[in-house]
Amino acid sequence: MTPMSLKPGKSPLQLACEATHAALADAGIDHRDVDGLLVGSSQGVRPDRLGVTFAAQGGFSDLRLLEHVEIKGATTIAMVQRAQLAIESGAASTVVCVFADAPLVAGKGAGSTYAHSGGQAGARGLERASGVLGSVPTYALLAQRWMHVTGAVPEDLCAVATTTRAWALGNPDAVVRKPLDVTGYLESPMISEPLRRLDCARPVNGAVAIIVSDNETLGNPIRLHVRGTGREHPVRRRRAGSESWFGGGRRAVDDALEQAGMSRADLSMAQLYDPFSVVTLMLLEEYALTGKSSAGDFVRGGGTSAGGTLPTNTGGGQLSGFYLQGMTPLAEAMIQLRGQGGDRQVPGATTALVGGIGGRIDHHAAMILERAS
Repeated sequence: MTPMSLKPGKSPLQLACEATHAALADAGIDHRDVDGLLVGSSQGVRPDRLGVTFAAQGGFSDLRLLEHVEIKGATTIAMVQRAQLAIESGAASTVVCVFADAPLVAGKGAGSTYAHSGGQAGARGLERASGVLGSVPTYALLAQRWMHVTGAVPEDLCAVATTTRAWALGNPDAVVRKPLDVTGYLESPMISEPLRRLDCARPVNGAVAIIVSDNETLGNPIRLHVRGTGREHPVRRRRAGSESWFGGGRRAVDDALEQAGMSRADLSMAQLYDPFSVVTLMLLEEYALTGKSSAGDFVRGGGTSAGGTLPTNTGGGQLSGFYLQGMTPLAEAMIQLRGQGGDRQVPGATTALVGGIGGRIDHHAAMILERAS
């Protein structure tokens, strides 16, 4: 990982190089030992967007596998899944997966960068002409509908925000580490009802790189096994006459667990993609992670907190930790399973569910990681 920055600075290319060098050093190998490279970048066509040209720019050569993968927030798990399949088929043996982004640029905020992704044509153009800019208002509509259908209340959103902030206090890489209580949450300005500023992710400039390999002699003695993966793409069409905002995704988790030979009771933690507080609630419920409790009751009852039955987003998630698309939950899962969580370490953690979503919960990806015995 690079440091996560709230200020303009390095380009995605520079950040990707930095993270990749760190990952290679962590594994005790160099560029010559890598025969696969998978690159992920944030959505939207931007001049500095990371692509397959990173192979040359990053110092790689003689690759057997080189691809740019893009399924929005589900990209990270898709990259790992792609690497795993390539290794199992013999198409590659050691694959670097890297994601880098730098939405914070001089003269404008990250919100402006994201608001212009998706283009001006079709439904997105109609939304933009109506003043629906970026993800916040669309997720606010989603949140209103989900809360109406499930009976969730604003206090549930607050519980997610305060719980993830409590986790972030133990994470030196988190970009927001000021204690947060209910009063502080309610003082946060409303951006698009019911989402307040503190219900929204905190974008950063940064990068994460990981190495997937079947090489048992890599330098780092702490290895993690990819035990199972799963994907589900509901392919919704948001037109009158159908419920198109949410639902789907459980099959991705079921498939990952089945492949791993595990059940939900075997999970030490969950690291879920949380661009907004409501998404944590939705995924906990959709993925059947709360038992017989509603997601709101589960979070407010401490289920996702330290000492809870399913510690969730233990680095502060994307609300208080940092927003780096699907790399945020994966990086935290790896830190925890390596026992490197410091003040936030989940005692005895051996397994993790990593979840990624794309778009407006249009894509679901799930992965089960386990610490090697």
